[in-house]
Amino acid sequence: MLIGDLQKFSLLDYPGKLSAIVFTQGCNFRCQFCYNPMLVWPVKPSGAKATEDKGSKLKYAQEFARENERELEPQKTHPIINQDDFFVFLETRRGKLDAVVITGGEPCLQKDLPRFIRQIKELGYLVKLDTNGSHPEVLAKLIKEKLINYIAMDLKAPENKYEAVTGIEADFKNIKKSVKIIMASGLPYEFRTTMVPDLLDKDDISEMGKIISGADLWYLQNFKSQSDLVNQEFKGKVSYNARQMDEMAEIGRKYVKICEVR
Repeated sequence: MLIGDLQKFSLLDYPGKLSAIVFTQGCNFRCQFCYNPMLVWPVKPSGAKATEDKGSKLKYAQEFARENERELEPQKTHPIINQDDFFVFLETRRGKLDAVVITGGEPCLQKDLPRFIRQIKELGYLVKLDTNGSHPEVLAKLIKEKLINYIAMDLKAPENKYEAVTGIEADFKNIKKSVKIIMASGLPYEFRTTMVPDLLDKDDISEMGKIISGADLWYLQNFKSQSDLVNQEFKGKVSYNARQMDEMAEIGRKYVKICEVR
């Protein structure tokens, strides 16, 4: 496992549980608004640019597509947390923490993810998995083997905007497969969408709502401009206001049991 970061304590990320958060290194998406670029690439790419493409939507340069083969290889210039040290930490927190949240990056890219989770569960922890839904076969395996207790999936956009938002030619069939797998899993779960002006608007809520129709929980997250984003052109972009977010959540409630702004 390539571990890029560790947050030792959280009250928020696993509902009702005290958790630690482990961030895996490497992601197959290039979401423009991502505020963890250091977890997308082991080495921050130089000269990363966005280019106009397809209906004046931003699409990433071909450089990004070529990163996929090397992005999971450790680089001397990028610190990777030692896995043994991580498990020593978990040993010391037994009885104090309830759960471990595995996020990224994209955890399902890690080939030894099942073994990693087994080690965590052997210590008595619950496991929550955050995923972009691009690898339904991994999700199905983890659920079948009873390795995860809670799932959070990011639904990035409606199908017609997935490439513009994620920066890659994502296979939307896999996204829909993951949605079905999660909703049929019997596990507690949530879907999440980050609402970014100029990328997503209230008209997109209905299209996304149809994809997860009948789901238990859908969070609409407001975009917050950070100092370091995958696409620096989004730095300083004005977010939706509270009224606009509430209006979009109201539309979302037509499709799912609970839709809240977070």
